Amino acid sequence: MQTFKTESKKLLDLMINSIYTNKEIFLRELISNASDAEDKLYFKSLTDKSIELSRNDLTIGISFDKDARTVTVSDHGIGMDRDALEKNLGTIAHSDSQEFKAAQAAAEKAQTDQAASEGDKAAAEGTATKDAVDIIGQFGVGFYSAFMVAKEVRVVTKPYGSKEAWEWTSDGVEGYTIEPAEKEGFGTDVILTLKDNEGDENYDTYLTEYGLKDLVKRYSNYVHYPIQMMVTKSRQKPKPEDAGDDYKPEYEQYEELETVNSMTPIWKRRKSEVSQEEYNEFYKSQFHDYTDPARVISVHAEGALSYDVLLFIPSRAPFDLWSKDYKKGLELYSSNVLIMEKCEDLLPDYFNFVRGVVDSQDLSLNISRETLQQNGQLRAIARHVEKKIQQELEKMLKNDREDYEKFWDNFGRTIKYGIYTSYGMNKDTLGKLLLFYSAKEQKMVTLAEYIEAMPEGQKAIYYAAGESTEKLGKMPMVKAVLGKGYDVLLCTQDVDDFCFQTMQNYEEKDLKNVANGDLDLESESDKTAAEEATKENEGLFTAMKDALGDKVKRVAVSSVLTDAPACLTADGPISLEMEKIMAGMPDSDQVKSERVLEINAKHPVFEVLKSAQAAGDAEKVKDYTDLLYNQALLVEGLPIDDPVAFAQEVCKLMK
Repeated sequence: MQTFKTESKKLLDLMINSIYTNKEIFLRELISNASDAEDKLYFKSLTDKSIELSRNDLTIGISFDKDARTVTVSDHGIGMDRDALEKNLGTIAHSDSQEFKAAQAAAEKAQTDQAASEGDKAAAEGTATKDAVDIIGQFGVGFYSAFMVAKEVRVVTKPYGSKEAWEWTSDGVEGYTIEPAEKEGFGTDVILTLKDNEGDENYDTYLTEYGLKDLVKRYSNYVHYPIQMMVTKSRQKPKPEDAGDDYKPEYEQYEELETVNSMTPIWKRRKSEVSQEEYNEFYKSQFHDYTDPARVISVHAEGALSYDVLLFIPSRAPFDLWSKDYKKGLELYSSNVLIMEKCEDLLPDYFNFVRGVVDSQDLSLNISRETLQQNGQLRAIARHVEKKIQQELEKMLKNDREDYEKFWDNFGRTIKYGIYTSYGMNKDTLGKLLLFYSAKEQKMVTLAEYIEAMPEGQKAIYYAAGESTEKLGKMPMVKAVLGKGYDVLLCTQDVDDFCFQTMQNYEEKDLKNVANGDLDLESESDKTAAEEATKENEGLFTAMKDALGDKVKRVAVSSVLTDAPACLTADGPISLEMEKIMAGMPDSDQVKSERVLEINAKHPVFEVLKSAQAAGDAEKVKDYTDLLYNQALLVEGLPIDDPVAFAQEVCKLMK
């Protein structure tokens, strides 16, 4: 037995137990190595005319033997002689693929330089990409992931054109042996003898047809060589000639060689080459949705960082979108091999509903190929992805309003949260996507449409926040603003008020909650009348404030109310709706709005209050003030402090 080169025990232990976080990727690594071996032979065939083969001759085989507890991955690639085995498998972290890449790049450069020196500009420009071979491996450690699941690994290999075969064997602990072997045909077989099951580790999963096919589909479905397995199928036996009418069909099982991977990823194809039905089927099968996507976005970027992107905007929200277990992200591939099932860095939170795939051979992966070394590459892709999603949504809003409104019903909340959680930094871009119900138009409108329809002289965008458009439409302040000829956006989601408060303005128009006192709607004559009424009834307002105590900041005359006797508004950054929402959150007892009770000086109730004050009936003033305050609370959807006392006051009034 030969010991591993380098400080083998520590390094090999690191390879097997620390670098990889997921044992099942061993098959991905072995398939990737097999694909690389076939790429190398194919590349060699381009310059060596004695090698007669095409890509169609190259396949990868997977088989298992349950009794022997073995899994075998075979290729028809370039194979290895004894020296190559010693160098590639005897030296941990030596990458033959990395050397091949360097040699390939040097050969391409030499061809390009030669073409350029001969004055053939077209050839010089085309040489670098002609017959390019995409080698996946680069670190030379993927092979050792096999020892995560295997107690012994045998490699039987025969170089193309050689008569000699060799066998490399190791238990992944001390060292290895290399001996002459017998093998039909060229290529390499990697035979894993799996460990025995222990505790929660069930290695029998890899000794089933379903288990292996599932791993291929998940991690290596788009490797560009056919991955073939002998699979068990069932068929109906021929009906015997003498069978009677009561004959029941009989079935038999048989084995058939089947290609279990798709090979050509749909995201590599131009959108014009793919039908909508193909996109729909891929989306539903890949992302486990039973409905067709609302939109498909296809991107092919070439340059210093080349990548392919295929995105889907779902037509319905997943059931767990708002649960703590929901995880955003796109599937990240490198050279058609799955690296991460959900790469969160590729999507901003406000587009967390988007599903899709990003594939690039230019990504700088870490040694285990499970994460990235340079997040700058990922950020560049993420910026492009975000821009494309934004453009597609704006396009949908402009050209297909019905579809966009359906999208908004499902995912509008996430867009609003995107504005709120970014402290308004995204308001100029995401603000274009916002939709709200117009009390005046009786339909959904954008902020730009609201502004376009504003009458001359209107200075702000007005909105109301509450439980439903029906209830909001009956609110005294909403009716008052509508009475001025101004529209009001009726906002019914808990995030709406927070979103608008964060934005503050849109296209230089302030966003104002009608439940806040300072709306600046009154005319000069209204202001004068309100000031005079306040001055004339200063004693009454003082008595009303005293009756309510610290429940309100002040009692004042409203200059905008029309038919309602009173209403509550908020003075300060915390609106009444915010107070309601935060009341349901933990440790929110101290979050209160500064309430103002506004009285309609033109309403008959105000005359009753004045009469009680003039008669010196302090108790009646207090009772009426409590009734008006509690009535205003009910209209705003806020809880009454003492419902029993309120009921008694109503009964007292009825008597």
